Amino acid sequence: MLNRRLSEFGTTIFAEMSALAVRTGAINLGQGFPDTDGPEEVREAAVRALRDGRGNQYPPGPGIPELREAVAAHQAHWYGHLGLSYDPEREVLITAGATEAIAAALLALVEPGDEVIALEPYYDSYAASIAMAGGTRVPVTLRPRAAEAESEAESEAEPDADSGGGGGAYRLDLDELRDAVTDRTRLILLNTPHNPTGTVLTRDELAAIAELCVERDLLAVTDEVYEHLVFEGAHLPLASFPGMRERTVTIGSAGKTFSFTGWKVGWVTAAPELVTAVRSAKQYLTYVSAGPFQYAVAEALRLPDSYFTGLRDDLRAKRDLLAKGLTAAGFTVFRPAGTYFITTDIRPLGAGSGIDFCLALPERCGVVAVPTQVFYDHQSEGAPFVRFAFCKRADVLEEAAARLAGLTTP
Repeated sequence: MLNRRLSEFGTTIFAEMSALAVRTGAINLGQGFPDTDGPEEVREAAVRALRDGRGNQYPPGPGIPELREAVAAHQAHWYGHLGLSYDPEREVLITAGATEAIAAALLALVEPGDEVIALEPYYDSYAASIAMAGGTRVPVTLRPRAAEAESEAESEAEPDADSGGGGGAYRLDLDELRDAVTDRTRLILLNTPHNPTGTVLTRDELAAIAELCVERDLLAVTDEVYEHLVFEGAHLPLASFPGMRERTVTIGSAGKTFSFTGWKVGWVTAAPELVTAVRSAKQYLTYVSAGPFQYAVAEALRLPDSYFTGLRDDLRAKRDLLAKGLTAAGFTVFRPAGTYFITTDIRPLGAGSGIDFCLALPERCGVVAVPTQVFYDHQSEGAPFVRFAFCKRADVLEEAAARLAGLTTP
């Protein structure tokens, strides 16, 4: 039997829906993994490392020096103009993906009874990690902006690198966030670009969060794995705002950026005392992982800027392709400013329960999606919303759109 802290958690929704896709032969737009591998030169770098005997035994606990240096160089390259730089020896830690980084950070920084604020809907591991740390989850809900729902006639917005965040079809109520902070609040767990809504927090929103953290002496753990998948605006690390570098644990990952989700290579960047704390917990989770893949990711992080912008442009086109198909199928579509997920409202299709809808969808039209209701504490808030992933080949998305069109066919 599960202990009391984990009693509310069973099999993840991603495992359940992916198993349903296999069982029914449906197109899996539920779990967020690409259906093609990443750059060939990165894959070959992993093969070379294996053949050369690099990483086949335990790598160093903090991660191989080459990858820690590459992470620091990556941060300096993309965010140095914001004043961010990190010492690869003392301020970078390599983890078994972002999921372990989140768990280790919360285990290290949260005491039993501490409150942790998270934006809901949230990635499901957040709730489990808070529970394992003995913390109390305090959700602050992102809500749709009805006026910004996708329409077929909506023109594509060009990204503005100076706007500092693309916003999106969901909004953060800053007053609600402030009201959620109590004397027991320890940290804010932030995800931007945000999964599942696709929201990219704006400069003003991030500045307000930073001011709140400084004013109330809060830590921040920021999940920024979709940092290169921003379609409108620009990604701004919370650590770059005044007073935040020394109180922010920033989490990144190779899986989403390089389309090698199975390699499970993530990282933490933070001030030395925070990295030391997270490493103290991490060493008793996996200890080390992904030795040869660490060498490959070190090379991947040094790819030219054209790779990162090309990935963004490709996924923006796929977003628009799937959004058009979902709109034609009768969904209300909320246009994501980042990530590779689209959230939809199923009420125009006469449905009200995302769970029931998603369980029936594979048999109805051969497509799997994920009900976002499971990512809410306030379940009624998420009941009519369903998430689709568009990190698939264009022909797969076209076929999925054609199948979904059957939902409104007499």
